[in-house]
Parts: sequence; structure tokens; C-alpha cells
Amino acid sequence: MKENPTPTKRSRLDPYVFWPAMAVLLVITAVLAGFQQTLAPLMTEALNLINHRLDWVFEFLTFGIFVMLLWFAFGRYGSIRFGSEGEKPVFGNFSYGAMLFCAGMGTSIMFWSIIEPMYYYQGPPFQVAGETAAAAEWALTYGLFHWGVSAWCIYTLPTVVIAYSLYNKGNKSLKISQACKGVLGARADGWLGRVIDIFVIWSLVGGLGTSLGLGVPMISAGIGDIFGIEQSTQLSIAIILIWSAIYLTSATLGLEKGISNLSNLNVYLAVTLALFVLLVGPTSFLFSYFTDSFGRMAQNFMRMSFYTDPIHGSGFPQSWTVFYWVWFACTAPFLGLFVARISKGRTIKSTVINMLAWGTLGGWLYFAVMGGYAMHLELNGLFDVVGSMAENGNAQTIINVLNTLPLGKVVVVFFVLLGFIFLATSLDSASFVLASTASVGEEDGEEPATWHTIIWGVVMAVLAISLLLIGGLKVVQSSTVIVAVPVLLIYLLLIVSILCWLRQDYGHKGAK
Repeated sequence: MKENPTPTKRSRLDPYVFWPAMAVLLVITAVLAGFQQTLAPLMTEALNLINHRLDWVFEFLTFGIFVMLLWFAFGRYGSIRFGSEGEKPVFGNFSYGAMLFCAGMGTSIMFWSIIEPMYYYQGPPFQVAGETAAAAEWALTYGLFHWGVSAWCIYTLPTVVIAYSLYNKGNKSLKISQACKGVLGARADGWLGRVIDIFVIWSLVGGLGTSLGLGVPMISAGIGDIFGIEQSTQLSIAIILIWSAIYLTSATLGLEKGISNLSNLNVYLAVTLALFVLLVGPTSFLFSYFTDSFGRMAQNFMRMSFYTDPIHGSGFPQSWTVFYWVWFACTAPFLGLFVARISKGRTIKSTVINMLAWGTLGGWLYFAVMGGYAMHLELNGLFDVVGSMAENGNAQTIINVLNTLPLGKVVVVFFVLLGFIFLATSLDSASFVLASTASVGEEDGEEPATWHTIIWGVVMAVLAISLLLIGGLKVVQSSTVIVAVPVLLIYLLLIVSILCWLRQDYGHKGAK
């Protein structure tokens, strides 16, 4: 249920975050791009070091967050409302779920739902032989696990802390530093807080680099298939410009008219595509494969959550599970800031349940349908998905898989359209969050100035095009995940902060 519309209030620019963040962003990007040949191997080595030395840390952190959120939702604090008592949610459950899912998943779910199970099929966990029936049984299971409840727990914790800070503690600025105020105190308003916010901005831009790195080749392959155009740098630039036009138009309309409506449209299109594949594809197999994989995941959830394989040293959990938890943790501050802003009027229980349910079900739907369909093609010899990945690359393989469907060309057109809107929604949310982080709020319900949001949108587009031209996108993506150690510290600050606030405000009795 929506409240009656009121004039949008605008927050003012925070020069102590905006200008340093812009300078750091441009300098780091220039250095990474200019010395990519030297830095790329170092980034890969650092990433491997983090994944292998801190594997147990991120696995315990993720499971610990899962337990904490269950305690928040179903314990004595679950009824605490973000905002004044009796206040109603600004957005209904559908719009709320649509916005958080689109902001969190973007084109990543379109890409990995088809490709990821095939990687597990070739290199399965637990010393299972590749490209066997046993490998196929684990392929979808791990896709459901990596894009399920655990991943969304990583996203949900910052959301709860930021929303409590924003609507219950009177910290009007939408910033991670303010959410750490429960433990940092006045230092959150000083240089330490600004360092945290600048760091979050870098993580967000790098995370968007990952989305572009996946989305641009995939959409480019789709357009090439539709129009018979050779994939080129010029085509990729055109795609980025069209994306920019979509999300800048939406961003200027504000949170409710722009991002909300675009997200709703996005979800309708995504569900339509999934239902089409489900109905015209091997329906019975898709339901059966998902059911079996879900049961296998549920049965082995603890094993998969704490799998590090120190004896055999296969590297599977580090390359996949730990990498995902690190990647999600590095991009979680962005989603937390955005979802917290749209969570006013909701209880802690409602926020936790909606985020875990909408995010998990959306991810599972796409893996069950798209991943299941790709596996069906491979197992029945209808299309050599694995061979196509090796010969044509992942992006072209996705388009090749879609072309095996009835009305394949129509499906590819629909897929390309969905990809445009999916990433535009993510970039739309990102420009809003970037502008919010570099602004100072004074009242509830404030949004960043329109010109401020547009500036961040233009900066992201220019950076993306520049990195595409010089081939520096990959090293920027890697640099985002390498900031995992500072992100780990931020998570600890957020956890201690919310516990301190809840104890101060409600003691041991919890909410009434």
C-alpha cells in the first residue's frame, strides 16, 4: 500500500565525500587501466590468496549472518518497525521485491543461470568425475545454493542496519558510515566515516564493472544474432549509451516513478521469459530436475556452507563458494543502501523475510528453468553446450541455447530487451545510491538532487566506455573483490553497531 504522494525533498551535496570520491575513483581507475599488464597478474594472485587464506572466515561469516537474521526476524526484535509506530510501508510487496531483486541480480542472473551449471558439470565438487550423471546431479544443486538464501543473507544484514540507522536513530544521511555509528560514535562523522563512504563508492563502481563485463558481451552477441552484425567495440559502446539513456531517464523521475516502475516492468518481462521456456521446453524434466536438486541442496546445506576441501585441495569451494561470498559482500553495501531507503514502514521481520524470499525465489526460478534447459540439451545430445562454451565463448553460447527454443529468434529479441532493462535497473539504483552516499540528508524521505544523480550516471557511462576502449574492465572488476578485507571489517562494524543500538533502545526485553 502506498502513501499519498508528497513533493520530493532533495538532499544537498556533501563536498567532503563527493570530491575525494570522484578523485579517488578517477585516479585508481586510471592507474589500474594504465598498468593493467603489470597489475592484472598481481590482482589474480591477491584474489587467490584471499580466497584460500580467508575461506573459513567468509564461510563462518555467511552462516553466522544467516543465524543472526533468523534471530532478528523471529526473535524479540522482529516487530521493530523502521520509522514511527504504525507507519505503513511506502511500497507494496511486489514493487518492493521487484526493486530489490533487480538491483541485486541485474544481468548476472541471466548470464550465470545458463552458464554456471555447465561449469559444475565439467568440474564438480567432492571429487566427483566431470561430465557424468553424478556431476549433472550436483550442477544445478550448487547453482541453487550460490544464488539462494546464503547470498541474500549477505545482502540483507547491511539493509537492516542501515534502515535502523536511517529511520530509528535519526541518522538522516543514507551512508554506510552512519550505519556504523553505533560502534564508531562521533568518529563516523569524521575522516574515518568519509574513508568508509569513499571505499563503498569504489566497491559499487567496481561491482557495476562486473555487471557490464557480463552484460555487454551477452547483449552484443544477441544483437549480432538478430541483425547479423559482427561484434565490435563500436557495438558495445552503442549498447552502453542506450543503457545510459534508459537509466538516466528513469533516474530523473525519482525513486517512485522511475526506479519502481522500471523494476516492475523488469520482473514482468523476466517471469514471462522464464514461463515461456518452462512451457515450451521439457517441462516435466525441469520440474523434476529442480525438485531433485533442491532436495540435494537441503540435505547438504551445512556441508556446502562449510566446504573448504583442505585434504584433496581441489580449489572448488575457493573458486566458487568463497569467491561468491566475497563478491556479494563487496557489492552488498550498495544493495543495503538502496533497499534500506525503500524499507520505511516495514518491520525487521518483514524486511528479512521479503529480501530472503524474493531474492532466493527469483534466483531459483532462473536457475531451475534456464540452467535446467541447458542441461537437458547437453544430456540428450540436442546441443553441445560444453563444446560451444569452449569454441564460441560463454556469451555466444547463451544465445545459441536460446536459439534452440521454438521461436528462437523472437526469444533472443525478448532476451536482449530484458537484458537492457535489467542492467538499466541496476545502474538506475546505483546512480541513486552513489548520489545518496555523496549527499547530506536533513529530513526523512529526501532524495539526492536530480543533477547529482545524473552526474554519477554520466561518470559511470564514461568510465565504462573508456575502460572498454583500453581493455581495462577486467582488472577493475578484480580490484573490487580484493577489497574484501576492508569489507569484512565493515561487516563486523555493522554487526556490533546494530547489537549496541538494539540493546540501548530495547535492552533484553525486545520490542513491545
